[in-house]
Amino acid sequence: MQRIFLAEDEENIREVVKLNLELENYEVVTSGNGRQALKILGEQHFDLLILDVMLPEVDGFQICEQVRLTNREVPIIFLTAKDTALDRVTGLKRGADDYLTKPFNLEELLLRVSNLIRRTNRAVENTSDIFEFDGRRINFATYEAEVNGEVIPLTKKETMLLKLLIDRKNEVVSRQQILQSVWGYDVYPSTRTIDNFILSFRKYFELDPRNPQRFLSIRGVGYKFVDGL
Repeated sequence: MQRIFLAEDEENIREVVKLNLELENYEVVTSGNGRQALKILGEQHFDLLILDVMLPEVDGFQICEQVRLTNREVPIIFLTAKDTALDRVTGLKRGADDYLTKPFNLEELLLRVSNLIRRTNRAVENTSDIFEFDGRRINFATYEAEVNGEVIPLTKKETMLLKLLIDRKNEVVSRQQILQSVWGYDVYPSTRTIDNFILSFRKYFELDPRNPQRFLSIRGVGYKFVDGL
């Protein structure tokens, strides 16, 4: 039985979608709160996620981005009333596979769920867990980097921060976004902690750590990984 997680704060929608998914023989776990949703996602395995955007405490965009730091495979569908082109682009950029706006056709949702799960189950994994630049190699799956033939073990937090910056390459990622996505919503280390991580990345990956070209600190805003040099 495939397991689906549904995050939706409107109780009537949550119950209707849950019932119809169960009639299709899916096991369904639900939540109406974004913070609770993150807790459940950190503890359980799911074959597909359906996320509303406007959730209490932590919104669906943030949940999606945090999930993608450690899980690139699980299909994610946004089911939301936020229907502008910008909202759709934001959702897809954060890592969603599909975006369906309210009001929605229930049969269409069920078909999209079925198609995504079937595609995921039979696909040969084509997306690489390897990222390379300047002769450096990062393996997000094994938490390792290779520099000049030397294998460097990475911590989970280092790997998550690298993935966040690289996934949003050439964009400035704010300190708040990093703290929320990498450290979570209950633990907030000082921004000096992030500075130390960036210093380590420069030591590992920059050709000249004293003159960084890849991992940049943007004063008063955040950090950026520069690609395409």
